[in-house]
Amino acid sequence: MPAARPPVPVQTLTLGRSVQGRPITAVEFGDPSAERKLVVVGCIHGNEPAGIAIARQLERLTPPAGTDVWVIENLNPDGVAANTRQNAGGVDLNRNFPYGWQPLESPGALMYSGPDSLSEPETKLAVDFLDKVRPTVSIWYHQHLDLVDLSGGDASLEQRYAAMVGLKTEQLQRYPGSVTSWENHAFPGSTAFVVELPAGSLSDAAANTYAAAALKIL
Repeated sequence: MPAARPPVPVQTLTLGRSVQGRPITAVEFGDPSAERKLVVVGCIHGNEPAGIAIARQLERLTPPAGTDVWVIENLNPDGVAANTRQNAGGVDLNRNFPYGWQPLESPGALMYSGPDSLSEPETKLAVDFLDKVRPTVSIWYHQHLDLVDLSGGDASLEQRYAAMVGLKTEQLQRYPGSVTSWENHAFPGSTAFVVELPAGSLSDAAANTYAAAALKIL
């Protein structure tokens, strides 16, 4: 029996470029007119790249009927290239979003939040994109705490995802300027949450489990 063919993308958008000029793209699958919209971001911290494999696996799966799925494999390509948490400007992108932004630390420090909110091209393009799509659910992959963070959206949805992938749930500290806090504040009724993957890379089977679960909770 031949292997199932991957779905044909509706469109691939170049959202913009990183500090060092690397393109950042979003790929859309499913039904653009659907009210139920999923956004999956494989990587925001460059030294936590395991979620990229999940994003790529998601691009091989056909979304359920009546859903619109957007995949951003990597929001921080400069950080991945350098194996750094921060972008090429030394900024922790997940402290650079507008909601509750505060000046944290100094350039290059672990959680340096930048000179101002949305000071980085990567966070600007993410906000522009999310504001246009207005996802029902957003999943952001991190490492390596082995849990699903109860990030301030629908806790039952977060718990259901955790159960499907075999992770515990926990409410981590909510830092100023995080993208999930911004989304959950900006889009009432939606749910954006963090999945902290195990350390290291994922097997193909594990990546498929995480990707398939993302489609199921939508």
